[in-house]
Amino acid sequence: MQKPYMKNTGSNRSRGRPRDWYDKTEQNTVKSLDRALEIFELLSSMEGATLTELSKAADQSPSTVYRVLRTLEGRDMIEFEPEAQTWNIGPQAFLIGTRFLHRTSLIGRARPILRRLMEVTGETANLAIERGGQVLFLSQVETQATIRAFFPPGTLSAMHSSGIGKALLAQYPSQRVAQIIRTHDLVKFTSRTLTNPEDLEKDLSETRRRGYSIDDEERNEGMKCVAAPVFDSHEEPIAGISVSGPSSRLPTERLARLGEKVRQSAEDLSRSMGADLSALIQRP
Repeated sequence: MQKPYMKNTGSNRSRGRPRDWYDKTEQNTVKSLDRALEIFELLSSMEGATLTELSKAADQSPSTVYRVLRTLEGRDMIEFEPEAQTWNIGPQAFLIGTRFLHRTSLIGRARPILRRLMEVTGETANLAIERGGQVLFLSQVETQATIRAFFPPGTLSAMHSSGIGKALLAQYPSQRVAQIIRTHDLVKFTSRTLTNPEDLEKDLSETRRRGYSIDDEERNEGMKCVAAPVFDSHEEPIAGISVSGPSSRLPTERLARLGEKVRQSAEDLSRSMGADLSALIQRP
């Protein structure tokens, strides 16, 4: 019996992919699904919205948006709060997101390292990756201190104003850094945000030299962060580890000591991911 899925066609096309896999033209997209996902993503960024608010934000008719919402509600992707008349992200969305987080061993390997880092520094420890030119936080171990930083899993942040973002940018080729800047701009969040490409490159060069980055109240006033990159078995930067906390507990004279602890933790995680740190070559 012929086994078509095992047939050698002479191409490198993977099983499960159609012949037009790389064809991203409009004919190969489902418009209604794309519209629904656009509304879903918009709702997630609004942290709850009425039908009127969402239809205006999506620039679509209330009837169209309502049909999408009811469909997503039927799958528990979103839920409706009658008293406030608002729509919110539902439990199924969380479950699907959780499956993404557990797709890799990165989080599991990082947890004990994050906990140890939190214990030795007394500050909140974070793990994040880059997704689409932004920082995506995956995991966090919070300090017990009253005032502390909080980045729940799924939080997105600009790379140029983030400790982890700058730790990763410092390891990227200049072309990739330029592309991220063009796509997302160097948005100003505080008076300390680096909004000039030359200033950012100088900061990234210093980050490469010392092995860790510093977010000196560049995203949130009164909060600082120290971060270092994590590498995989191909010696490529895949994530970042950081500690963050109020500026009152992270004075300038303490940052160097924290930086070394964060860098060592990032190296421990890199080794657990199979990285040969001796093979890493600093980019000029």
